[in-house]
Amino acid sequence: MTEPVGFYKSTYGNFGAEVLAAVRAETYGRDIGQNSWLTAEEQKRFGRDLALAPDRRLLEVACGSGGPALFLAETFGVPVTGIDISEAGVAAANAAAAERNLAARAAFKGVDATGALPFADQSFDAVQCIDAINHLRDRPAVLAEWRRVLRPGGLLLYTDPIVVTGILTSEEIATRSSIGFFLFVPEGENQRLLGAAGFELLRHDDVTGNEVETSSRWIAAREKHRDELIAIEGAETYEGTQAFLRTVHALSASRRLSRHLFVARRG
Repeated sequence: MTEPVGFYKSTYGNFGAEVLAAVRAETYGRDIGQNSWLTAEEQKRFGRDLALAPDRRLLEVACGSGGPALFLAETFGVPVTGIDISEAGVAAANAAAAERNLAARAAFKGVDATGALPFADQSFDAVQCIDAINHLRDRPAVLAEWRRVLRPGGLLLYTDPIVVTGILTSEEIATRSSIGFFLFVPEGENQRLLGAAGFELLRHDDVTGNEVETSSRWIAAREKHRDELIAIEGAETYEGTQAFLRTVHALSASRRLSRHLFVARRG
Protein backbone atom coordinates (compact mmCIF):
# COMPACT_ATOMS: atom_id res chain seq x y z
CA MET A 1 0.00 0.00 0.00
CA THR A 2 1.17 3.51 -0.69
CA GLU A 3 0.43 6.27 1.81
CA PRO A 4 0.94 9.54 -0.05
CA VAL A 5 -0.66 11.60 2.70
CA GLY A 6 1.17 9.81 5.54
CA PHE A 7 -2.07 9.42 7.47
CA TYR A 8 -1.49 6.00 9.06
CA LYS A 9 2.21 6.48 9.70
CA SER A 10 1.53 9.71 11.56
CA THR A 11 -1.50 8.38 13.44
CA TYR A 12 0.10 5.18 14.72
CA GLY A 13 3.58 6.62 15.16
CA ASN A 14 2.22 9.43 17.35
CA PHE A 15 -0.69 7.54 18.88
CA GLY A 16 0.19 8.43 22.47
CA ALA A 17 0.50 12.15 21.81
CA GLU A 18 -1.78 14.29 23.97
CA VAL A 19 -3.05 16.25 20.98
CA LEU A 20 -4.21 13.08 19.19
CA ALA A 21 -6.00 11.94 22.35
CA ALA A 22 -7.72 15.32 22.47
CA VAL A 23 -8.72 15.06 18.80
CA ARG A 24 -10.13 11.56 19.35
CA ALA A 25 -12.14 12.68 22.38
CA GLU A 26 -13.61 15.63 20.46
CA THR A 27 -14.29 13.47 17.39
CA TYR A 28 -15.86 10.41 18.99
CA GLY A 29 -17.15 11.62 22.34
CA ARG A 30 -15.70 8.50 23.96
CA ASP A 31 -12.12 7.71 23.01
CA ILE A 32 -11.58 3.95 22.79
CA GLY A 33 -8.47 4.33 20.65
CA GLN A 34 -10.36 4.09 17.37
CA ASN A 35 -9.20 5.52 14.06
CA SER A 36 -12.14 5.25 11.70
CA TRP A 37 -15.83 6.17 11.67
CA LEU A 38 -16.55 3.91 14.64
CA THR A 39 -18.05 5.14 17.91
CA ALA A 40 -17.97 3.29 21.22
CA GLU A 41 -21.73 2.71 21.13
CA GLU A 42 -21.54 1.34 17.62
CA GLN A 43 -18.70 -1.01 18.60
CA LYS A 44 -20.70 -2.25 21.58
CA ARG A 45 -23.64 -2.97 19.26
CA PHE A 46 -21.32 -4.81 16.87
CA GLY A 47 -20.07 -6.92 19.78
CA ARG A 48 -23.63 -7.97 20.52
CA ASP A 49 -24.17 -8.77 16.83
CA LEU A 50 -21.18 -11.12 17.04
CA ALA A 51 -22.52 -12.74 20.24
CA LEU A 52 -19.16 -12.09 21.93
CA ALA A 53 -18.53 -13.84 25.25
CA PRO A 54 -15.58 -15.20 27.26
CA ASP A 55 -15.90 -18.63 25.63
CA ARG A 56 -15.70 -17.26 22.06
CA ARG A 57 -12.54 -16.27 20.20
CA LEU A 58 -12.48 -13.09 18.09
CA LEU A 59 -10.16 -12.16 15.24
CA GLU A 60 -9.97 -8.43 14.54
CA VAL A 61 -8.61 -7.78 11.03
CA ALA A 62 -6.86 -4.42 10.51
CA CYS A 63 -6.87 -3.73 14.24
CA GLY A 64 -4.73 -0.59 13.99
CA SER A 65 -3.54 0.47 17.44
CA GLY A 66 -5.90 -2.01 19.10
CA GLY A 67 -8.40 0.30 20.79
CA PRO A 68 -11.66 -1.30 19.61
CA ALA A 69 -10.30 -4.82 20.19
CA LEU A 70 -9.30 -3.96 23.76
CA PHE A 71 -12.69 -2.31 24.29
CA LEU A 72 -14.37 -5.59 23.26
CA ALA A 73 -12.06 -7.62 25.49
CA GLU A 74 -13.00 -5.42 28.47
CA THR A 75 -16.71 -5.13 27.65
CA PHE A 76 -17.47 -8.75 26.73
CA GLY A 77 -14.55 -10.66 28.28
CA VAL A 78 -13.80 -12.13 24.86
CA PRO A 79 -10.28 -13.34 23.97
CA VAL A 80 -9.08 -11.26 21.01
CA THR A 81 -6.37 -11.65 18.40
CA GLY A 82 -5.72 -8.53 16.37
CA ILE A 83 -3.73 -8.29 13.14
CA ASP A 84 -2.51 -5.29 11.20
CA ILE A 85 0.13 -4.51 8.58
CA SER A 86 1.35 -1.46 10.53
CA GLU A 87 4.26 -2.29 12.84
CA ALA A 88 3.70 0.96 14.75
CA GLY A 89 0.01 0.12 15.19
CA VAL A 90 0.74 -3.40 16.47
CA ALA A 91 3.39 -2.08 18.87
CA ALA A 92 0.96 0.49 20.26
CA ALA A 93 -1.74 -2.18 20.61
CA ASN A 94 0.46 -4.60 22.54
CA ALA A 95 1.72 -1.78 24.78
CA ALA A 96 -1.88 -0.75 25.53
CA ALA A 97 -2.86 -4.36 26.29
CA ALA A 98 0.00 -4.67 28.79
CA GLU A 99 -0.77 -1.30 30.38
CA ARG A 100 -4.41 -2.26 30.87
CA ASN A 101 -3.58 -5.79 32.17
CA LEU A 102 -5.21 -7.38 29.14
CA ALA A 103 -2.19 -9.13 27.63
CA ALA A 104 -3.52 -12.54 28.66
CA ARG A 105 -6.75 -11.88 26.76
CA ALA A 106 -5.62 -9.74 23.83
CA ALA A 107 -2.65 -10.29 21.51
CA PHE A 108 -1.68 -8.35 18.39
CA LYS A 109 0.44 -9.48 15.46
CA GLY A 110 1.92 -7.87 12.39
CA VAL A 111 0.18 -9.60 9.48
CA ASP A 112 -0.62 -8.57 5.91
CA ALA A 113 -4.31 -9.48 5.79
CA THR A 114 -4.35 -9.47 1.99
CA GLY A 115 -2.72 -12.92 1.98
CA ALA A 116 -3.02 -16.23 3.81
CA LEU A 117 -3.56 -15.77 7.53
CA PRO A 118 -1.20 -17.52 9.99
CA PHE A 119 -3.99 -19.37 11.77
CA ALA A 120 -5.30 -22.93 11.59
CA ASP A 121 -8.67 -23.76 10.08
CA GLN A 122 -11.65 -23.01 12.35
CA SER A 123 -9.55 -21.07 14.87
CA PHE A 124 -12.14 -18.38 15.66
CA ASP A 125 -15.79 -17.98 16.55
CA ALA A 126 -16.03 -14.45 15.15
CA VAL A 127 -14.19 -12.15 12.73
CA GLN A 128 -14.50 -8.36 12.72
CA CYS A 129 -13.09 -5.83 10.24
CA ILE A 130 -14.13 -2.21 10.70
CA ASP A 131 -13.79 0.32 7.86
CA ALA A 132 -10.77 -1.49 6.41
CA ILE A 133 -11.90 -4.18 3.97
CA ASN A 134 -11.58 -1.52 1.26
CA HIS A 135 -7.78 -1.62 1.74
CA LEU A 136 -7.52 -5.36 0.98
CA ARG A 137 -6.90 -6.02 -2.70
CA ASP A 138 -8.58 -9.36 -3.49
CA ARG A 139 -11.98 -9.42 -1.77
CA PRO A 140 -13.02 -12.92 -2.87
CA ALA A 141 -9.73 -14.32 -1.54
CA VAL A 142 -10.02 -12.30 1.67
CA LEU A 143 -13.56 -13.55 2.32
CA ALA A 144 -12.49 -17.13 1.60
CA GLU A 145 -9.67 -16.81 4.12
CA TRP A 146 -11.98 -15.37 6.76
CA ARG A 147 -14.35 -18.28 6.17
CA ARG A 148 -11.45 -20.73 6.54
CA VAL A 149 -10.44 -19.47 9.99
CA LEU A 150 -14.05 -19.34 11.24
CA ARG A 151 -15.63 -22.40 12.79
CA PRO A 152 -18.88 -23.66 11.18
CA GLY A 153 -21.62 -21.30 12.26
CA GLY A 154 -19.08 -18.62 13.17
CA LEU A 155 -19.99 -14.98 12.59
CA LEU A 156 -18.40 -12.33 10.39
CA LEU A 157 -19.01 -8.60 10.78
CA TYR A 158 -17.47 -5.90 8.65
CA THR A 159 -18.17 -2.39 7.46
CA ASP A 160 -17.39 -1.16 3.97
CA PRO A 161 -17.19 2.65 4.08
CA ILE A 162 -16.92 3.29 0.35
CA VAL A 163 -19.82 1.51 -1.31
CA VAL A 164 -20.51 3.40 -4.53
CA THR A 165 -24.06 4.77 -4.42
CA GLY A 166 -23.81 7.83 -6.64
CA ILE A 167 -21.81 9.75 -9.20
CA LEU A 168 -18.14 10.46 -8.40
CA THR A 169 -15.55 12.63 -10.11
CA SER A 170 -12.01 11.49 -10.74
CA GLU A 171 -10.77 14.20 -8.36
CA GLU A 172 -13.07 12.98 -5.59
CA ILE A 173 -11.93 9.38 -6.06
CA ALA A 174 -8.27 10.45 -5.99
CA THR A 175 -8.66 12.46 -2.77
CA ARG A 176 -10.83 9.82 -1.06
CA SER A 177 -8.12 7.22 -1.73
CA SER A 178 -5.15 9.51 -1.05
CA ILE A 179 -4.14 7.72 2.17
CA GLY A 180 -3.51 4.31 0.62
CA PHE A 181 -4.86 1.55 -1.62
CA PHE A 182 -8.67 1.47 -1.92
CA LEU A 183 -11.28 -0.74 -3.57
CA PHE A 184 -14.45 1.09 -4.60
CA VAL A 185 -17.25 -1.48 -4.73
CA PRO A 186 -20.69 -0.97 -6.29
CA GLU A 187 -23.85 -1.47 -4.27
CA GLY A 188 -24.84 -5.15 -4.15
CA GLU A 189 -21.34 -6.51 -4.78
CA ASN A 190 -20.61 -7.29 -1.13
CA GLN A 191 -23.75 -9.37 -0.87
CA ARG A 192 -22.84 -11.29 -4.03
CA LEU A 193 -19.29 -11.95 -2.87
CA LEU A 194 -20.40 -13.08 0.59
CA GLY A 195 -22.75 -15.62 -0.96
CA ALA A 196 -20.09 -16.86 -3.37
CA ALA A 197 -17.66 -17.31 -0.45
CA GLY A 198 -20.11 -19.54 1.45
CA PHE A 199 -21.58 -17.05 3.92
CA GLU A 200 -25.23 -16.59 4.83
CA LEU A 201 -26.02 -12.88 5.07
CA LEU A 202 -27.84 -12.19 8.35
CA ARG A 203 -27.92 -8.41 8.37
CA HIS A 204 -27.16 -5.52 6.04
CA ASP A 205 -27.53 -1.95 7.29
CA ASP A 206 -26.69 1.45 5.88
CA VAL A 207 -24.54 3.04 8.62
CA THR A 208 -23.41 6.09 6.65
CA GLY A 209 -24.77 8.42 9.31
CA ASN A 210 -21.85 7.65 11.63
CA GLU A 211 -19.40 8.50 8.85
CA VAL A 212 -21.14 11.83 8.16
CA GLU A 213 -21.15 12.89 11.81
CA THR A 214 -17.71 11.56 12.71
CA SER A 215 -15.97 13.10 9.70
CA SER A 216 -17.52 16.50 10.48
CA ARG A 217 -16.35 16.42 14.10
CA TRP A 218 -12.91 15.12 13.07
CA ILE A 219 -12.38 18.03 10.67
CA ALA A 220 -13.37 20.54 13.35
CA ALA A 221 -11.22 18.92 16.05
CA ARG A 222 -8.16 18.91 13.82
CA GLU A 223 -8.72 22.54 12.83
CA LYS A 224 -8.94 23.47 16.51
CA HIS A 225 -5.57 21.80 17.17
CA ARG A 226 -3.98 22.81 13.86
CA ASP A 227 -0.67 24.17 15.15
CA GLU A 228 -0.07 21.26 17.53
CA LEU A 229 -0.83 18.74 14.79
CA ILE A 230 1.45 20.42 12.27
CA ALA A 231 4.23 20.26 14.86
CA ILE A 232 4.08 16.44 14.89
CA GLU A 233 2.66 15.66 11.41
CA GLY A 234 4.17 18.36 9.27
CA ALA A 235 2.15 20.81 7.18
CA GLU A 236 1.86 18.49 4.16
CA THR A 237 0.33 15.61 6.10
CA TYR A 238 -1.94 17.97 8.03
CA GLU A 239 -3.33 19.62 4.89
CA GLY A 240 -3.60 16.32 3.02
CA THR A 241 -5.52 14.73 5.89
CA GLN A 242 -7.90 17.69 6.09
CA ALA A 243 -8.57 17.45 2.34
CA PHE A 244 -9.19 13.72 2.73
CA LEU A 245 -11.64 14.26 5.60
CA ARG A 246 -13.50 17.04 3.80
CA THR A 247 -13.98 14.74 0.82
CA VAL A 248 -15.15 11.89 3.07
CA HIS A 249 -17.73 14.21 4.59
CA ALA A 250 -18.95 15.61 1.26
CA LEU A 251 -19.34 12.18 -0.35
CA SER A 252 -21.00 10.51 2.64
CA ALA A 253 -23.32 13.46 3.37
CA SER A 254 -24.53 13.39 -0.25
CA ARG A 255 -24.75 9.55 -0.09
CA ARG A 256 -22.63 9.18 -3.20
CA LEU A 257 -20.29 6.95 -1.20
CA SER A 258 -21.99 5.03 1.59
CA ARG A 259 -20.88 3.01 4.61
CA HIS A 260 -22.57 -0.38 4.87
CA LEU A 261 -22.58 -2.99 7.64
CA PHE A 262 -22.61 -6.71 6.87
CA VAL A 263 -23.15 -9.51 9.37
CA ALA A 264 -22.91 -13.06 8.01
CA ARG A 265 -22.69 -16.64 9.22
CA ARG A 266 -20.21 -19.22 7.94
CA GLY A 267 -22.09 -22.03 6.27
